[in-house]
This record gives sequence, C-alpha cells and structure tokens, in this order.
Amino acid sequence: MNTAEHVKDFAVLLSETLACSRYVQRMLNSDPDLQNWLQQHCDTPCSSVEMQTLLDGADDEAQLGPAVRKLRKRVMCKLILRDINGLADLAEVMRTMTMLAEICVRQAQNCLMQSLCAQFGKPIGAESKTPQELLVIGMGKLGGGELNVSSDIDLIFVYAEDGETDGPRQLSNHEFFSRLGRRLINLINELTADGYVFRVDMRLRPYGDSGPLVMSFAALEEYLVSQGREWERYAWIKARVIAPESSVRIAELNALSQPFVFRKYLDFGAIDSMRKLHAQIRQEVQRRDRINNIKLGPGGIREIEFTAQVFQLIRGGRDSRLRIRPTQHVLRVLTENRQLDAAIAADLDQAYIFLRNLEHRLQYLEDQQTQDLPENPDDQLIIARGMGFPDFATFMSTLDVYRAKVSEQFEQIFGLPEQAKQTDDISPDGLSTDELAEKLARIGYRAATHTAEQLQQLRSGNRYRQLPDSSRQRLDKLIPQFITLAARQNDPDSVLQRLLSLLESISRRASYIAFLTEYPDAAERLVKIMAASSWASNFLTQHPSLLDELLSAREIYQAPDWTALENGIQHRLQDCGNDAERQLEVLHQTQQEQTFHLLAMDLQGLLPVENLSDHLSDLADLILRHVLRISWLTVRKKHRETPNFAIISYGKLGGRELGYASDLDMIFLYDDDHPDAQEVYSRLAQRINALLGTHTASGRLYETDLRLRPNGASGLLVSSIAAFDDYQRQQAWVWEHQALTRARFSAGDQSVGDKFNAIRESVLRQPRDQAVLQREIISMRQKMRDGHPNASELLDIKHDRGGMVDIEFMVQYLVLAYAHRFPQLTANIGNLALLKLAAELQLIPDVLAEKTRALYRELRRIQHRLRLNSDGPCRINPNEINTAACKQLWEILLP
Repeated sequence: MNTAEHVKDFAVLLSETLACSRYVQRMLNSDPDLQNWLQQHCDTPCSSVEMQTLLDGADDEAQLGPAVRKLRKRVMCKLILRDINGLADLAEVMRTMTMLAEICVRQAQNCLMQSLCAQFGKPIGAESKTPQELLVIGMGKLGGGELNVSSDIDLIFVYAEDGETDGPRQLSNHEFFSRLGRRLINLINELTADGYVFRVDMRLRPYGDSGPLVMSFAALEEYLVSQGREWERYAWIKARVIAPESSVRIAELNALSQPFVFRKYLDFGAIDSMRKLHAQIRQEVQRRDRINNIKLGPGGIREIEFTAQVFQLIRGGRDSRLRIRPTQHVLRVLTENRQLDAAIAADLDQAYIFLRNLEHRLQYLEDQQTQDLPENPDDQLIIARGMGFPDFATFMSTLDVYRAKVSEQFEQIFGLPEQAKQTDDISPDGLSTDELAEKLARIGYRAATHTAEQLQQLRSGNRYRQLPDSSRQRLDKLIPQFITLAARQNDPDSVLQRLLSLLESISRRASYIAFLTEYPDAAERLVKIMAASSWASNFLTQHPSLLDELLSAREIYQAPDWTALENGIQHRLQDCGNDAERQLEVLHQTQQEQTFHLLAMDLQGLLPVENLSDHLSDLADLILRHVLRISWLTVRKKHRETPNFAIISYGKLGGRELGYASDLDMIFLYDDDHPDAQEVYSRLAQRINALLGTHTASGRLYETDLRLRPNGASGLLVSSIAAFDDYQRQQAWVWEHQALTRARFSAGDQSVGDKFNAIRESVLRQPRDQAVLQREIISMRQKMRDGHPNASELLDIKHDRGGMVDIEFMVQYLVLAYAHRFPQLTANIGNLALLKLAAELQLIPDVLAEKTRALYRELRRIQHRLRLNSDGPCRINPNEINTAACKQLWEILLP
C-alpha cells in the first residue's frame, strides 16, 4: 500500500473512531502529535515493548508522572481505534489494558523503591535477614487479565516479613512499605493537568478503608483465617501479583491465600453465600434505578462471572484446573469437566463477549467508568452503530436475548430450590412425639412412634444444638423433605432411619447439608439409593463427599470411560507433586467415585452382574497400577528407574468377578538378577500392601489377601519368576493349580506379566492322572464344605451342594484335566465362557452345560442382590431355585 492509500484508509478508521468516542476527539484536539503517532502505529496491537519505549527516559518520580499519563492516552486512543474498526477483538482489548496497568504499576514501584531505599536503606526481614519487597496484588478484572478500558484498578499491598531498613535513617518495614504504597497510589491515581493513569481502589484489602494500607504475610494469614468473609473468597479468586514481575515470594503468598479461597472439600455453601451477595447487589441496583446496567443488572456481566466462579469456589479445592482467573477460561474448563453443558457454556461465552464489547463502547464515549445504557437518543444511536446495528431498537432486541439466556442459567444455579418453596411437608418443629407419630402414620409409616422418637431425639441432641444457625436452619428444611420422600418408598421407617444416620454423620460438614438443600433432585436420587440398598446407604454415610456425584442423572448413569478416567487421574496426581499422602487421597477419591457410579447404575438396573464385575475389576487394576507407581517412588536404594515387577491377581479379581466389598487376592513377582532385587522388591510389595490396606480418613482402598503366594503365609512376600516357575512345577498342590486357572496379570511390567502367562499356560497344560485329580479336588471341596457348615433349612447358594463353589470346582477340574489336549481351556475367560467351551469340545453335555451356566448366572445375581442388603451368609429357601443341573454335572465329572 502506498502512502496516499494508507492516509486515506487511516482517515476512514479515524472517522469511525471519532463518531464513537468524544474522548478521542478531545485527546486529538489537545495533543497535535497524537494523530501522526496513531497513523504510524495503528496497524499492530499494542505491545509491552511499545509501551516501555514510550516510558524511556522517565527515571524519577517527577518525570514518570507525566510519562505514564501520556502513555495511557496513546494506548487508549490506539485501542479504541482498533476496536471500533474491527482490528482488535475483546481478548486484545482486555490484554492491552491489563498490560498497561501492569507496566505503569511496575515502573512506579521500581522508581519509588529506588527513591525510598536511597533515603532509608533496604527493608530487611527480621527472620530471614534478606531484603524485602512490596508485592502489589491485582484484584478483580486486573488480576484476571480482563481489565476494561475505563476501569479502576483494585490493589492490595503485602510484604513477606516485618523488620527494619538497613540505612542510617531506619524505618520499620511496615512504615517503609506504607510510604511506598501511598506514593504509588498518588503517582497512578492523582488527577493532574495531564489527566490520570488509573483510579486506584484499595477497599478490597483486609478491613477495607479502616485497615492498614500494607500488611505482612503473617498478618494477612491471620486475617483470612479468623476474619475473612465469604465475599472476600470470591474476590480473592482473581488475586494475582502484578508487581514485581517475578518474585520468589509469590509461591509463598499463593500457599497462604489458596486454602482460604479453595476449600479442601466440595463447598456447596458457596451457592447460598453468592446468592445473598448477588441479592445485595440487585437490591442496590433497584434502589438506584439501574436496571439497565449491563454489569450489575439482570443478565449482566456479573451474573456470568458469578456462574463461573461459584463452580470455582465449590470445586477448586479438589480440582486445580479451576484455580484460574479469566472467566472465559473457567467456562471452557467447566465444559471439559462436563460440569457445565457445552451449549450453555457457549451461550454464556457469547453473551460475555457481547456485553464486554458493549461495556467498552459505553466507556469509549467519554472515558468514564460506566455500564449504564444511555438515555440520550443520540448516544443510543452511537452505541448501536458501534455494536454493528443500524438502530437502537434492533440492538436492544439482541441485547435482551443475551441477557435472558444469562438470567435463565443464573436462576438455574442461584434460584431458590423448588423444595424450599413447598410448605406441605411434615415438620417435627413444634409437634409432640404423639402428634408427629400420628402425622407419620397417616402418610404410610408403619413404625410411626419409633420413627417420631428418633426425629425428636435428633433435634434435641447436643450435636444438633451445637450446629451453626445456618446449618440448623438447613437441617430443619431437609428433614421434612426427607420424611415426604421416604414415605414414597416400600419401607419408609428404615429408609428414613438411614437418612437420619447420614444427616447425623454429615451435620458438622455445612457444605454437605448445603448441597442437599440446594439440589432437591439430587436429594431425591439419594433417597432412592438409600431405599434400594443398606450397603449403598452405609457406603454413602462413610463417604459423604460422594453426594456430589448425585448432581447429574446423565453423568451418574454412564458407564466408565477408562481412558478419560486415566487421564483425569494423571492430572490430579501431577497436582500432588511428590506428596504421596495427597496422591493416595486422589486414588481413594477416584475409587469411591467410580464405585458409586457403578452402584447407582446397578441399583437402576442398568448393569448386569457380569458387566458390573468387569468394571469393578478394571477399576481395581487401575488403582493397582497407580499404587505400584506411587509405592516405587518411596522405595529406598532402588537400582533401576522402573521396577521389573508385576502384580498377579487371583480369585475374584483374577477371574474378573469382583464385587463391591471383595478383597484382592494377589501375589508379587519380579524378574531381576540384581543382588539387591529380593530386598528391594520385598520393600515395594510391603509398601503396596500397606497403601492398599491402610485405613485413612477416606477409608481403605482394598482388603488384601497374599496367602496364595508360593508356600502361603510362610513363604517369601515376593518371588522371582524363576522361583515361581520352579514352585508351580515341583511343589504346588492341586488346589494351587486350581487357583492358577483364575490368575492373571493386573499391573506392573508387561514383560514380567508375559512370562507369568507363559508359566501359567505351561503348568495348566501338564498331563494329569484324572483319577488322582478327581480325588484331590473332591477332598478339597469337602474341606471347604466342612469349613462352612449350614445347620439351617435354607440353601447356602455359595457353599452348599449344587451351589456356586461346586460349579467353580467343576470348571477348574475341566481345565486341569483337559488343557493338555485343548489348550484353549487355559484362557482366563470366566466360568460361564469356559462351561460353554467345554460343551463345544464335547467334554460335557450341551444341555447340562447350558443349564449349569444359567444356574451360575442366577446364583450370582441372587448373591449380588442379597449382599446389597446384608453382609451375612447368602441363604435362600431351597424352593426358590433348582440346582439339579449342577448336581448332575458333578456326578458326571467328579463321581
């Protein structure tokens, strides 16, 4: 483009800019050089180098004041021109204004620090004896990198240590930094003949206007712990040190503030806190008749920010990906985490862009901090055209659509729960036990008097009376809802008793009570789960953090995505660094969450027992892989980077028939010739077993059983591949080869797993004397039967004749007796598939095989159903099931 064309194009750009900004008109009239500078620089975004160049030579306070004001004028005019003419998007506008504030504050801080140090010396920490510095924390949109064009900047000043300066005229560090802070504010904030740079707002500091201007880390921590309020948690989400540009103290400050903002547990109390904060804002908007304020009014910018940030407050303690600042970035993470529907997040993002662009055009008019739509028709037309619309009415139609979408989503999250609006539930409040029992009996409670007594005991107990008022009020809302929901179940009294036990266990955790009051749909799902299974009820009561999993019916009833789950665990474990305790906590949470998802699907009838067992076995394998990795990190005197070591699973896990409460039968193998291998891998195995079985605040991962290793409990904890091979061929009993039929590689080094598989297949394929084999298996079966006597008239579906163990023994016999002829029998494909295969190989009659398969499937289903509501022996009326097929097959195979 030649010079004449460039001048012509610039004239068009400038004309559009002047039509939308009286501020630019004034700046051009007052600064003859500004137009030429804009023409030379408007083609590219503002950069930090460009801004820094404009400040070159401003080395002292007297020079810097005018320089930063001149810088702001140029950056503002250039940015307005680029934005109005479509050369800059919202991201560039926010980035540029944030960069301008950061550079001005840093330049002022450096300049003033040098001046004060020349007078008083360097501030020195009393403990560390090292020089101290003032950390300038940007809050709000500055901290989030989202500053608008005419915004205040919200700042907080902190320093690490108290102490004194080391100059001849000593000051305390507090006084030194107070002087620095006051002069910095004046340099940036003061309105002079050259204008101002940014209005500085310090009211977000501890104690607000009445508090000290600067504060040490120790004082800040004391304030946040003892006096920090809920709205301050919201404000500190976006807190970011903007000056100096880098400091070793920033990590220390983050470690101090993050526990205040992001609670360790899911914090659903944040919803009500932010609802109340928003209500105060809304009342102020209405009082001042500012409904058309696009920031604070209905469907405005603040509602989008609140929607994003409430998820951060609730979940940020558990998910580090949510400890980010920009609103749009938060919406993207919420979509990736499937915590916010992608379409809803897209609507909010588009509305955010539209509203922020509108906010800037309102401020371009006069460089005023305003978010109010103009009432003047001329200004209305300017705004409409600046937003790309032909007239104000068309513009308002689009704006109303965006605001309606924002309001709708905001109301879904922050609106009062539907249950909270109902008044027909039975409340124990003000009723005698007899009056309450009468009401309970009327809606279907069969043990109404006993249940009424339990309700009254809960409300009169010390735990209830010692609760904070907010928690007590929430419980008073919840209990009537639970009474009504439990009355809809088959056994209302038992269900309500389970619910009351849960409430009592979580009553001191305000967040869980808040969750149940905020999400009545989740409370309803909870009641159904508690009604369906006593095991599920106990599981939830022991692990109340799982209540969060009830939020989404769509998510809770989806089968596991193991790839996504693996990636999620990797991310969460990385956040833990080398903290093994935190890593173990992640595994506990993962195991419990996935178990609960499977449990919910199971109780809904969405998972056959076989599929459920497969998923539970896959989950155990996943946990074992990570426990092995974590354990290896802590093993001393390692001689290699990765262990040549494998976990081999037996029993229910080996056969992929794991249940919710099954223990893990395992052995440990290694293939390593190093002289210290036995000792090192023994320590590794001990660590694995300890991590799996140790009781923590989150419970225990799995109970383990290591007795199937060579020589049982008296044998070595780990075996080399060679020793295992020799033992299986030379010393193992028949019952150990029976166990081997269900063994498989679960975790560790794949090459060790492959060698185990080769040994297993070779051992199982050994020719055997069938008569001897029959005697050994029959003898072992009798020992097991003797160990589980049944004097009742009921059928023990696992241990009695014709039960599950008989079927499992017959399958093991078929593998050991015939695998030398039919190697496909060594495949670890489960009892049902092996029975089918044996029939195909004509080892057993087809019809009998199919009947036995159907029996085994039904016995497993019955066992599973019984264990969901009882931990005793699985016994039923013998007339409920026909076990004749199993007994007939036993007579054929093991007469």
